[in-house]
Amino acid sequence: MQPATHLLYLHGFRSSPQSFKAQRLARWLRANRPDVHWWCPQLPPSPREAWSLIRQGTADWPVDTSAVVGSSLGGFYATALAEATGCKALLLNPAIDPARDLGKYIGEQTQFHRPEERFDFRAEYLEQLQALHLPSITHPQRYAAIIAKGDEVLDWREMTSRYPGARLLLLEGSDHSITDFEDHLPFLLEFVLS
Repeated sequence: MQPATHLLYLHGFRSSPQSFKAQRLARWLRANRPDVHWWCPQLPPSPREAWSLIRQGTADWPVDTSAVVGSSLGGFYATALAEATGCKALLLNPAIDPARDLGKYIGEQTQFHRPEERFDFRAEYLEQLQALHLPSITHPQRYAAIIAKGDEVLDWREMTSRYPGARLLLLEGSDHSITDFEDHLPFLLEFVLS
């Protein structure tokens, strides 16, 4: 695996490119590695549309030097992308079965970083998520994950069992947002950029 020259960041459900983790990583790259091509799109609520945006936006990226960082639902998409293309993936408390877990959010939702922006999360989106679900990963050396035992949204045991053989940083506490993300940035950067 080669150091990344292209880096994609995929945010979680109801999140955005304004998330703390995305902003922190973008700042670090601007200051330290401006040569790395960075892309952090606003993902549409439709998984089909999100997947299309991700695939179109990375279609001409060099697979051997591309990497994706995905948080929560973004981790689910990042896994699908790594399996589809062979790129490296660094996952932050990744969603394992969003088709199961997001059923309770059907209806009107707001974005965390812009509560005035509303979107409709539709029942058919669960089927679209199911269509992207993969039974297992291949080539675990392509994966690394930061998983918090203190995640209040997702089960850390389910997350770790999804990525057997991957490089895992298992946090004893923390939370779903990984509010201590700054402390773990070196792990992420070492995996993605070396």
